[in-house]
Amino acid sequence: MAPSALPTLQLRPGTPFGLYLHVPFCLTRCGYCDFNTYTPAELGGVNPDTWLAGLCAELTMAAEHLGGPVADTVFVGGGTPSLLGGTRMRVMLDAVRDSFGLAPQAEVTTEANPESTSPEFFEEIRTAGYTRVSLGMQSVAPGVLATLDRVHSPGRAQAAAAEAFAAGFEHVSLDLIYGTPGETDDDLCSSVEAAVAAGVDHVSAYALIVEDGTALARRVRRGELPAPDDDVLAARYELVDAMLADAGLHWYEVSNWSRPGGQCRHNLGYWDGGQWWGAGPGAHGHIGDIRCWNLKHPTAYSRAIDERALPVAGFETLSAVDRHTEEVMLGLRLRHGLATALLSAEERRRAQTAVGDGLLVAEGERLALTDRGRLLADAVVRTLLG
Repeated sequence: MAPSALPTLQLRPGTPFGLYLHVPFCLTRCGYCDFNTYTPAELGGVNPDTWLAGLCAELTMAAEHLGGPVADTVFVGGGTPSLLGGTRMRVMLDAVRDSFGLAPQAEVTTEANPESTSPEFFEEIRTAGYTRVSLGMQSVAPGVLATLDRVHSPGRAQAAAAEAFAAGFEHVSLDLIYGTPGETDDDLCSSVEAAVAAGVDHVSAYALIVEDGTALARRVRRGELPAPDDDVLAARYELVDAMLADAGLHWYEVSNWSRPGGQCRHNLGYWDGGQWWGAGPGAHGHIGDIRCWNLKHPTAYSRAIDERALPVAGFETLSAVDRHTEEVMLGLRLRHGLATALLSAEERRRAQTAVGDGLLVAEGERLALTDRGRLLADAVVRTLLG
């Protein structure tokens, strides 16, 4: 696929600007994952160094195209960014400084797989300017990790968190997955307890979703594993929420909990109407009313860069209806909810019905999900939008 020419992009003033940098490399593919990632055998002639050169070139071209907004937040995701090693991670962040620049007190986050980190890795990226680490823990139960095809051993995520703290990181997050076939309540309790004991200031917890085309989906289709049960998922969510709240981590988005000051500012930009450029294979961006996405495969991405073209595969212009739908859908997921003034008269009427049903609560001029409403967040959004 050839690159797509972007129209002129107009940044909305007064909203945060972020950069998402996608690292497409993984040593193995987890059975549940449908992200745009590639194992070494799937990469053709692309390697971390050719990819990194392409990413740096894309950042330069994107900054010129956008007129050089300064980045308030940077999020390095994947894939497995920690496979790059500390030196490449430093080069990546230096490229951000040279192209867009970093705002004072910018938040710079990287995801990391506990198995591909070390004290030296954390020390190098902290010195380079990274401020936040998000570690993929998923579970401490060996059986759950095996079902998910996770390669790290139980206990390694907590050890990695301790190494990150020792390197000077103040903000460390652990990711959990609940509802894996074969998981018990005790398995989940042990995982949450381990995350709390690690002393992190942020936890993300996601219900397992069986995505089409994944190895997990094939196992479920063959009857080797049961599909996740909605009632079980709801009960597990309530368990996670209660345990984290008791430990002083409170929800600020439906799937995210933090101590005061531990919220991920980059992700809040996604949910709160911010703007960002997505760099790297398959990365998505949102500038003004334009949503764009890059060529997916690293080979096609590198070919576009070699031709000195932005590696954009396509874009769409959001209509007023599209923007409103996203505003309602994303705003309601946040603890502070949605301004009632953003809703039409008919939507406010539907909202009152949801309040009466115990799914929403009116707090001044805002509407927020109740505890029960969080379990049915998607349905509440559909109700409001009609």
